[in-house]
Amino acid sequence: MKRIYFFYFATLLLISPAVVAQKADIKRVNPTNWWVGMKNPNVQLLVYGPNAGTLTYTVDYPGVKLVKTHKVENSNYAFLDLTIAASARPGTLRLVGKSGSQTLTQPFVLKDRNREPKGQGVTAADFIYMAMPDRFANGDESNDKFADMADPNADRSNPYYRHGGDLAGVGQRIDYLKDLGATAIWLTPVLENNQPLTNEGGAMRSAYHGYGFTDHYAVDKRMGGNEAYKTFVRKAHAAGLKVVQDAVYNHVGINHWFLKDMPMKSWLHQWPSYTNTSYKYQPVTDPHGAESDRRVTLDGWFVPHLPDLNQTNPFLANFLIQHALWTVEEFGIDAWRIDTYMYNDQPFMNRCNAALLDEYPRIHIFGESWVNNVVDQSYYTRNNINFPFKSNQPGGLDFVVYSAMLDALKQKFTWDDGVNRFYQALAQDAVYADPNKLVTFLDNHDTDRYLSVIGEDLDKYKIGLTWLLTTRGIPSMYYGTEILMKNFKDPSDAEVRLDFPGGFPGDKQNKFEAAGRTDRENNAFLFIRKLATYRRENPVLHTGKLMQFLPQEGTYVYFRYDGSKTVMVATNTGDKEILLDTARFSERMGGFKSARNVLTDAAVGELKTIKLPAKTAVVLELQK
Repeated sequence: MKRIYFFYFATLLLISPAVVAQKADIKRVNPTNWWVGMKNPNVQLLVYGPNAGTLTYTVDYPGVKLVKTHKVENSNYAFLDLTIAASARPGTLRLVGKSGSQTLTQPFVLKDRNREPKGQGVTAADFIYMAMPDRFANGDESNDKFADMADPNADRSNPYYRHGGDLAGVGQRIDYLKDLGATAIWLTPVLENNQPLTNEGGAMRSAYHGYGFTDHYAVDKRMGGNEAYKTFVRKAHAAGLKVVQDAVYNHVGINHWFLKDMPMKSWLHQWPSYTNTSYKYQPVTDPHGAESDRRVTLDGWFVPHLPDLNQTNPFLANFLIQHALWTVEEFGIDAWRIDTYMYNDQPFMNRCNAALLDEYPRIHIFGESWVNNVVDQSYYTRNNINFPFKSNQPGGLDFVVYSAMLDALKQKFTWDDGVNRFYQALAQDAVYADPNKLVTFLDNHDTDRYLSVIGEDLDKYKIGLTWLLTTRGIPSMYYGTEILMKNFKDPSDAEVRLDFPGGFPGDKQNKFEAAGRTDRENNAFLFIRKLATYRRENPVLHTGKLMQFLPQEGTYVYFRYDGSKTVMVATNTGDKEILLDTARFSERMGGFKSARNVLTDAAVGELKTIKLPAKTAVVLELQK
């Protein structure tokens, strides 16, 4: 199957359909519209249709100049460079294409920029809730499936098929997210994934996850379409929630419209025979590494049904960058999570990041680079290491701290193991320009569920979430963690992507409501709400400094502090109660005589010793 996919694309580009038909037509223009008043006055239009590249184009609109027309290998494409002057007004310009006696006119709308919130960014003041729309809530059963799509199935009894969750469903749960204490929501991709079922591990699987785009300018109609996304974002903003969009630059779905008739052979990374990425990140940063290994890592395909885009192609690079800008402006999103960040061409990523940050200075960008050490992780964000390449990405997903927190909860305490893992990870923060911009997490859609990893131990569960919500960085939590959803990835990813109970018509239990949750589940929910609310209301946990002390006998203590407040987090990861002598923390505790237990609201009148029950984390707001 892998070689069939490659043969399809390689052969396709050797045949130019332009010689078949004489008449020209324009079927698509991307971007689908643009705006006056953007900081960058330039935009490159991709014009597609039979023989669209054979036309001679003109534009007659005040303030808009057609600077250059690019013709490429496939004569069904033309790329038009436009400059939009500051004086240009909103309206509809007309692209006129002529060839002999034939004249085509294509309208293109220039909008006025609205003043709705957009590009607000997420910071350490936020608490991100991550959800897979298809598995979270179904608000509109009429869009569950469509017979005219490559995958016409929707069946909740099949873990690999689409289940019908959509943007309307997520929008209906915004009050629930606010009540939990979330301030931002990150959805896995909502763009069109008109992908066929793929055979993986002997099972036919749908693209319910959203990572195989087939049209960059269309939100999947099973999610509700473009207008539903606008409605959702406006509703989230009105409730005070920011929206994080999941971006995919490295690859597209095998059914993407432009792969059926590519502009040029260099649109994709193509090989003499199918070549998968090695998934090895070391060749990228290794000063002794082989270029051939580096190329396989970066240019090999992620999987056969997700063709790998060649971002060194200037036309493709412009297409992707402009789509990113268009998305922020059109829908009003606030931050980007970037899928498979380390497999992208890094100079391209710097260009894309710069374009977004120039237009929206507050936007936050954090990519997925799944590595296991701080040096490789820092390579993909702004850092203090003398790498030959300097990334401009502001943040990143903190896989190092993720692994360290789980190790701290799973391992016995030794010289290097147990909670030492967490301490040691943070001790290396000097490599980052700003570690507070890293996004921390305990699980996500690609990992085993947090609760299962720690043996379904509620005490350990609370320790990890206490760390997540009080240490440095931007905390992110996977949907269902708050109601103790569990499972491991094996035998399939579907086991960690189960439906949220109560999000779908006919569900027997509704865990969006306290009455539908068990006592244990409500215990977990209320614990997170209590801590998330405290975090939201206390800037010391956003911008306060972090001081940590060497772990001893399974205990780990750190402080968040600023000029107005000091918070102490003390953890006992062991199986026995410990009476913690606080004398060695005097440089941070000096002058404080009492405290308030943030989790219980109990007063603590004496700080010389602190009783730490087994497997417990306490959060104390120190008082003078």
